[in-house]
Amino acid sequence: MENNQENRILGEEKISKLLLKFSVPCVMGLLISAFYNIVDQIFIGNSELGYLGNAATGVSFPVICIANAFAWCVGDGAASYLSICAGRKDNDSAHKCVGTGITVTFLISMVLVLICEVFAAPLMSLFGASEQTLGMAVEYFRIIAAFFPFYLLLNVMNSMIRADGSPAFAMVGMLTGAVINIILDPVFIFVFKWGIAGAAWATAIGQIASFIICALYFLKPKNFKMKPTSFIPNLPILRNTIGLGAATFVTQISIVVLSLVCNMTLAHYGQLSKYGSDIAISVFSIQTKVYTIVGNIVTGIVLGGQPIFGYNYGAKKLERVRETYKIVLKATLVVGIVATLIFELWPELVIGIFGAGDALYQEFAIKTFRIYLSLMTITCLVKMTAVFFQSIGKSVRAVVASLIRDIVCFTPLAILLPLFMEKAEAGSGINGILYAAPIADLVAIVVILGLTIPFFKNLDKEAVGEKEEAPVIKLSRQGTIITIAREHGTAGKQIGKLVAERLNIPFYYKEMTALAAEESGLDKEFISDLNVNAPHLLYDLYLSTNVVQQAVIAQEQIISKIADSGACVIVGRAADYVLRDYENVIRVFLYAPKEYRIRNIMEMYNDTEEEAALSAKHSDEARAAYYRNISGQSWGDPHNYDLCIDASAGRERCAEIICSLAENATPRGR
Repeated sequence: MENNQENRILGEEKISKLLLKFSVPCVMGLLISAFYNIVDQIFIGNSELGYLGNAATGVSFPVICIANAFAWCVGDGAASYLSICAGRKDNDSAHKCVGTGITVTFLISMVLVLICEVFAAPLMSLFGASEQTLGMAVEYFRIIAAFFPFYLLLNVMNSMIRADGSPAFAMVGMLTGAVINIILDPVFIFVFKWGIAGAAWATAIGQIASFIICALYFLKPKNFKMKPTSFIPNLPILRNTIGLGAATFVTQISIVVLSLVCNMTLAHYGQLSKYGSDIAISVFSIQTKVYTIVGNIVTGIVLGGQPIFGYNYGAKKLERVRETYKIVLKATLVVGIVATLIFELWPELVIGIFGAGDALYQEFAIKTFRIYLSLMTITCLVKMTAVFFQSIGKSVRAVVASLIRDIVCFTPLAILLPLFMEKAEAGSGINGILYAAPIADLVAIVVILGLTIPFFKNLDKEAVGEKEEAPVIKLSRQGTIITIAREHGTAGKQIGKLVAERLNIPFYYKEMTALAAEESGLDKEFISDLNVNAPHLLYDLYLSTNVVQQAVIAQEQIISKIADSGACVIVGRAADYVLRDYENVIRVFLYAPKEYRIRNIMEMYNDTEEEAALSAKHSDEARAAYYRNISGQSWGDPHNYDLCIDASAGRERCAEIICSLAENATPRGR
């Protein structure tokens, strides 16, 4: 009932009102997160350490991104899984998900601490520390790395708290740490004269404070109860969590690749220029943090639109999708244009926040902001487009939009352009990395337009036709419920119908998707096509999107209602797992030799032999991924079923065997 009310709001409430409701907390949360990484550099840059101190902290950023990649993978994956558990009312899996995520994150953090403490100096050198900054970089990094367990667990728990329906608590936890960091930074740096170590300790203490606040939440969460056994890692749940958080991990690792390429290029060509490597890395460190703030504002805006995009696209309320997109696009353009104007007209104001430097430092900083960030508006559009396509389950477009600027274009340009420019004129190679960004932006916008314009041109073709009369759940006698999972080409639907007719009980197949559509407000075809809307390699990403999870939950709720109405036959949709707690269920799996299935597919769909083989392969891969995503188990594993039948025995014979078991055997509960 609660889900239906939320869906009604997403489908009917005024778009601008919904965006304010969802986007403001997202923007605030992301800005607080960004501020954690920027406040140290502001105070360090304004201390006697100057730009050398900023360069020293800047080289540690890629390693912190690697740590974040693991934390946010687990955190975002756990948050998605908790949302799924809430929709299913599955409190048991919820506490196991939280405990597993916390334990695994702690173990990962301890491994990272060991690696970072032992190899601190080589890592800092790899990421661009010079002879002048290496000592400071190692001193800062070792303190930060020592507190990775608090930092990583803080990020993971914060995501879980938001998913448990307490975003305000999560924000307070993060904000408290940020405020403590801001207070302690000047005390430790200017009063105690601890230098760069003072900045590291201020950050660490702020993180510990945030960690304690977030940890206290789990003494009394909203939707589940923690137990000592919760912290024993549950491998199936962990697999699901990692699958749901994989996109975040890839995004963070791409940032690491980008930072590594930038720092190595800056160190090399900066040394060959009049600026030197320390000025180059220091300026880029500042530029990255400023860029992150602008990027986080845009990301927060579009993330606020994510549930609106997803639900209305799934419900085929396409005008609301278009209207939401226009508002988000306008907001993104405003942020991008304002930021660009500031960077072009008044770069000194932004640079001055991070402290002063000599004439060469100021010259390179101004040049960096005016060239490197000259097309910041396009960069914002790229970020917006990636999140938009992910929101509506368009996985391929989302991945292309995510990778096109930074990985496909900028990274090779940042390597090649400095090389060519240095050969053309000694000392000018450092400028190559500055021009790599706007060139990458220009290529990216062409690709983004190529993805977006055709999508909206075709959007009207996806509009819903006449509404069909929805089927109803048929009341049946008390008795056995038979679920049939099957390999493609085993004629599972036909066998299921035969069983239902012989036992005189209702049969459900496509009817489930129509009922789930009625339950959720989503479009019937959208739900029906869950297994075919994404290529195999991106299927987990597709299934992790909000609207798809809504469809999955709606299906599961309908399957449970069908089972509660009496004896029946249900084909597909992982019904065997959904009804795992029902005692009166016989779970059947149909398989057959490949040749038999291909022949069947050719007969049923008029496919060629090659088309039939490909259809069988893709369909079974999608069914396996769907089953794994919602259950954490292996589709087709005989241990998950009461009866496995070789369908090549014939439809009549298979139906006879299933009916015989239903009439004479006592199904086992789970």
